[in-house]
Amino acid sequence: MSRNPIRVPHRRAAAYTAAAALLVTLAQPLAAGAAAQSPPSDTKSAAESADSLDLSKAEAQWIDADTVVWKVRATAATSQQLVYAPEGGIGVEDGALTDEGRRLRLNPGTLTDAQKAKYPHLKDYPAFTVDPRDRERVRDALRGQLIATQRAANGALLAATGVQTAGVLDDTYADASRKAALGPVFKNGKVTLSVWAPSAREVSLELAGKTLPMRRDGASGVWSATGSAGAWRGEAYRYAVRVWAPSVQRLVTNKVTDPYSVALTANSERSLVVDLDDKSLAPQGWSGLAKPEAVPMKDAQIQELHVRDFSVEDKTTPAKDRGTYRAFTDKNTDGSKHLRALAKSGTSYVHLLPAFDIATIPEKKSEQATPDCDPKSFAPDSDRQQECVGKSAGKDAYNWGYDPYHYTVPEGSYASDPDGTRRTVEFREMVKSLNEDGLRVVMDVVYNHTAAAGQDKTSVLDQVVPGYYQRLMADGSVANSTCCSNTAPENKMMGKLVVDSIVTWAREYKVDGFRFDLMGHHPKANILAVRKALDALTVRKDGVDGKKIILYGEGWNFGEIADDARFEQATQKNMAGTGIATFSDRARDAVRGGSPFDEDPGVQGFASGLYTDPNSSKANGTSAEQKARLLHYQDLIKVGLSGNLADYSFTDTGGRAVKGSDVDYNGAPAGYADAPGDALAYADAHDNESLYDTLTYKLPASTSTADRSRMQVLAMATAALSQGPALSQAGTDLLRSKSLDRNSFDSGDWFNAIHWDCRAGNGFGRGLPMAADNESKWPYAKPLLASVKVPGCPDIERTSAAYQDLLKIRTTEPAFRLSTSAEVQKALSFPLSGKDETAGVITMRLGDLVIVFNATPERQKQTVDGAAGTDYRLHPVQAGGADDAVKSASYAQSSGTFTVPGRTVAVFSRG
Repeated sequence: MSRNPIRVPHRRAAAYTAAAALLVTLAQPLAAGAAAQSPPSDTKSAAESADSLDLSKAEAQWIDADTVVWKVRATAATSQQLVYAPEGGIGVEDGALTDEGRRLRLNPGTLTDAQKAKYPHLKDYPAFTVDPRDRERVRDALRGQLIATQRAANGALLAATGVQTAGVLDDTYADASRKAALGPVFKNGKVTLSVWAPSAREVSLELAGKTLPMRRDGASGVWSATGSAGAWRGEAYRYAVRVWAPSVQRLVTNKVTDPYSVALTANSERSLVVDLDDKSLAPQGWSGLAKPEAVPMKDAQIQELHVRDFSVEDKTTPAKDRGTYRAFTDKNTDGSKHLRALAKSGTSYVHLLPAFDIATIPEKKSEQATPDCDPKSFAPDSDRQQECVGKSAGKDAYNWGYDPYHYTVPEGSYASDPDGTRRTVEFREMVKSLNEDGLRVVMDVVYNHTAAAGQDKTSVLDQVVPGYYQRLMADGSVANSTCCSNTAPENKMMGKLVVDSIVTWAREYKVDGFRFDLMGHHPKANILAVRKALDALTVRKDGVDGKKIILYGEGWNFGEIADDARFEQATQKNMAGTGIATFSDRARDAVRGGSPFDEDPGVQGFASGLYTDPNSSKANGTSAEQKARLLHYQDLIKVGLSGNLADYSFTDTGGRAVKGSDVDYNGAPAGYADAPGDALAYADAHDNESLYDTLTYKLPASTSTADRSRMQVLAMATAALSQGPALSQAGTDLLRSKSLDRNSFDSGDWFNAIHWDCRAGNGFGRGLPMAADNESKWPYAKPLLASVKVPGCPDIERTSAAYQDLLKIRTTEPAFRLSTSAEVQKALSFPLSGKDETAGVITMRLGDLVIVFNATPERQKQTVDGAAGTDYRLHPVQAGGADDAVKSASYAQSSGTFTVPGRTVAVFSRG
């Protein structure tokens, strides 16, 4: 992962563009990380290793108060110890310790079955038990420098390493601290500030220009200070935490904000003592806010939207509100009108990309850089736009936001004033306004990693309890398979933080759903704990009905935790049956073609012309190979249309009776869901190229704008007309382009802004995309940007209208809202599937509906056995809709033949 020299922009999409992400998309788990955790079959003596005396590593792991695991060979001639020094000072010089410290003796032992189950990646490690005579000093040993040593019978030092302590901290403190109310708590005219810092030597509170002592609770490791609510309210504060920091190998005093902050000063310099229940922070009508009717996960139709993209270039939005939460309260803007139109058509949720406190955006407008050029002056295929945007990208107002700073505070750059509580009020105003427009609100949350670890300025958690909140590798280094510093939600207090933070957003901000970034890096148990905590929220007690809050996330399986290496993950297959949905990449890839990470972006799929409208790319193979792949793609799409059900039975294109789980997706089962609602369908999202840009790469360059529009609708239809929930990137119905940018996380407003007014175009032809993530594709992009025509208003408006027609059908026809696998099996069939299935055409029968997806350029006839004599006609919504082409679709009752124009999805209902 490359890093920006000005600031470190933690790349959300890097988790997809790096090797780990490639393996995610191909459903081939990256097990190397997990394998690296396992000891060799013949563990060598530590004395044989050149690194045997390296204290900068932490190869020993203290997993509970009694047990340490460490890959050293214990013999009758060796002894093992934990050595600690409260004030530090232990080093290695000339093969000996510079300070002998204090010792806990370790005796050779074995792991119990329960320990092996809890730590499967350590099950083959040598184990040692703390000598009973020394156990009373365990808590002391955890509050300073700590190393593991092995010595020969003559006392010579054979091995020494640092110690990972997350397990023993949990075992020692977590049971007493899990119910602790952390952060600011107001009660009876007092306010208490509490922080969990069990390994700290001392914690003090810096508030209102004074340094105040904090009291440590020995059982929980929680430090707290209490003062007058009237005196402390609104004051800025931070903690001074004196603690051993393994990353710098010394005792430090970290001046750090509160991990449980609920409000902040600008640029997150200080936490603020704020009561979120303060009536002054509630918009008018907040307490009695009437929510739109709750839509269950299985029926959700979701628009994924970035706060800044929504309004930053919308000229109908007041200039002062552009790019902010307040833009959502401006009811007469083009963006707001479009969202209301989507809501009226059937969109039920707006999914906001991360809007918590972000580490990589300067919050003060005066500190935000802007491009020093006129991007409009350059040619559509020029590299000057991206060069100019890139110069200011490290300091501008734009980032997707997948780089958490404080998990439970709204981002300040989206507020009219980042210094104080305006961000709280305006976030609530945004939620209220969207709810009033008929849309419930989903937050994109990123608890799987932090923006930084160690002593970095934006490393909050690791500065408070070093080595605890981050997931560590076998040598003690921080895992970064998410392309950032991974967290460890498997540790009890990190898991608690996730639950507490989600509950705060639900209760205090009335958020209606949560989308978990890289959810597969969470334990399944952690996500289920979130579900349980939300279910306990009631309107009477909490102001919200928690059971109606939806949950979904990315269930990818990769990295050091792949294949349940450390715990049962919240992955696609593991979350089936929980009611918590995971994104399904199966149909996505079949619809688009290939993988988002193909070297040649011209690899085609069902909706991009494979076999039926081939482009010039040699990567597509021969005509016979294309046909075979297209037919397999059609089977993948059928599984997707079923809701990605594992047990859904149908005849595949080879004529075989199969279940969804039998259909191959790059070596993994295509179907993994137990019921509709387990899998989330989508054709595009913020990651990778937008759908329009993908089709631009894949459709023949000569394809007209009208035909590009039709293929866009066809692709979107495969998600919108599936069982289960579906998500679409905001603007996709408007042919949204990012000028072929595959990773626009830091590409600024120029490439990212949504153009609600079709007269401004769709974003295509704004120059070559950012070099950092796209330069290898420039040879493919440049001729397309120079030659492919930007769609005009007729194409853009027709696409959106046609999509909205499909949403109306999807949300008004009960057959699209089935609840069980058995119901789907009974209602859904693919009557023309088999060896004679038409390549490029899928015909689906769903209750009283027949839907024909014709991805070919030609009009197609589909004769359905058993349909003859039944009166079908084009669905009234399409018959009276905006797409003139679909109106020419017809049905011959005498033969049961449906005739559908090329590049069209047609829905027929019984007359």
